[in-house]
Amino acid sequence: MDSFTRAGLRFAVSDSGPADGDVVVCLHGFPQGPEAYDAVVPRLVAGGLRVLVPEQRGYCPTARPPRRRDHALPELVADVVALLDAAGARRAHVVGHDWGGVVAWALAAGHRDRVASLTVLSQAHPAAFGAAMRRSTQPLRSTYVAFFQLPVLPERLLLAGGGRLLAASLRRSGLPAGLAAGYARRHSAPGSLTAALNWYRALPHAGPVGPVEVPVTYLHGRRDPFYAPAAVTGTADHVRGPYRRVPLDTGHWVPELAPAAVAEAVLSAAGGRDRT
Repeated sequence: MDSFTRAGLRFAVSDSGPADGDVVVCLHGFPQGPEAYDAVVPRLVAGGLRVLVPEQRGYCPTARPPRRRDHALPELVADVVALLDAAGARRAHVVGHDWGGVVAWALAAGHRDRVASLTVLSQAHPAAFGAAMRRSTQPLRSTYVAFFQLPVLPERLLLAGGGRLLAASLRRSGLPAGLAAGYARRHSAPGSLTAALNWYRALPHAGPVGPVEVPVTYLHGRRDPFYAPAAVTGTADHVRGPYRRVPLDTGHWVPELAPAAVAEAVLSAAGGRDRT
């Protein structure tokens, strides 16, 4: 399959690997696209898995509704359920980075029957993140979230000079220059950055994310500037199933900079090995 539809929107999707393999869904974050998993997918396919990487709501030009509320977390989760239905997959091993990790946590909490395992990259459980906002350095690390919710100004600043500021900010956060430039080019298209920022602007419509009972592997960079230690360690309190936290010697951009570790975690989960 190369696309699926939901509620009048058409989503592009990359579908790789054997048709009869266990299904993996990889969800990108901000300001990435499916290309964030370019170094992960071949490793998973080599392990016999069928890998689906959607271009998510707002990022895909044919799935870009205009209202902020249309980018709220329940809509993002429903998109993934529609992808599984279109692919004929009863369950999938779900991988999510950054905002894709938020979607992955919410999917596993609300649709346990559709998620065989969860591999979360960088993103703490939303409830742990919320608790850390009240008792740690997390508010200082998340000032950009409030900025991104402002109207118009973020787009004007980040896209000034052909996206140079966006690319520079990504480089400062540890993303290699070539990848930073590529993501900046992605959002130089009309309406692209606004649609991606609408995920942040729709946060008032998100709702809570409950505990997760499926097996979880949480990979995070030791040098990630965006998550306080309290959010990282507190994530365990919101997982009821088998859980493993794996610190990596990297920063925020785990799928791009540690693809072998990501693939190893997913292959382990697909092989059914419990982790302690």
